Amino acid sequence: MHFKHTEVDLLTAQVMGILNVTPDSFSDGGQHNTLEKALEKATQMVNAGATFIDVGGESTRPGAPEISEQEELDRVIPVIERLSGTLDCVLSVDTSKAAVMREAVSAGAGLINDVRALQLPGALSAAAEAQVPVCLMHMKGEPTTMQEAPSYEDVADEVINFLLARVDDCIQAGIAEDSILLDPGFGFGKTLDHNYQLLAELGRVKHLGYPLLVGMSRKSMIGALTGKPVDGRLAGSIALATLSAHMGAKIIRVHDVDETVDAIKIVTKIQQIKETVQGA
Repeated sequence: MHFKHTEVDLLTAQVMGILNVTPDSFSDGGQHNTLEKALEKATQMVNAGATFIDVGGESTRPGAPEISEQEELDRVIPVIERLSGTLDCVLSVDTSKAAVMREAVSAGAGLINDVRALQLPGALSAAAEAQVPVCLMHMKGEPTTMQEAPSYEDVADEVINFLLARVDDCIQAGIAEDSILLDPGFGFGKTLDHNYQLLAELGRVKHLGYPLLVGMSRKSMIGALTGKPVDGRLAGSIALATLSAHMGAKIIRVHDVDETVDAIKIVTKIQQIKETVQGA
């Protein structure tokens, strides 16, 4: 898939490093909210094997307050400008706001990653005009309320139907079908059981035919099972990354790049051997 100035082979899974330039993200808020700290962290992740760096200026943790468009621009754009001129990777902008999408792509971002699937005013047209790939994520509700007793008749069915409807809207807006990625939205308006049911049925989402981006790194779906705090969820995060890559996810969005890259190398090796045996 072509991401602005970079071609990425999504036949094998790739790792996306999370760079939150926020004061309040659930795992690393406040750690990378200066240009030098952001550059240092992003460089570390690229050196560890990250193909993508996802830059986010607004926390989407449950209950997170919204911030103004200008505040998000002030946080994100200088970082993308700095990284774009320094690092050899695809920069992704994690935003739902049309103005931030436009400015971020102009500054060097090659992917728009939107937890609201381009539903805010102007977002769909901004993404179409930007002419870079987009990732559409499923979320039930808004970050402020999404974890207040979410319910589904069939979580996989509802996620699939929502994503297909958003794909149709994107295509009608002029976004190329081969520039669309999908994210089932683990942890966004879903209970513990919803998350694991969705993971168990990830193959159904994969069969829609669009590359899948998944993000489960350090999330509460790990802590609720293991009893571990955020900084003790590495093993669970690696397990989920490994499972999702094995089930066909193509971009794994994580905090712990070095360890995840190792796990994905092993998954990729097994997949290559299986393909060789099947093709013999």
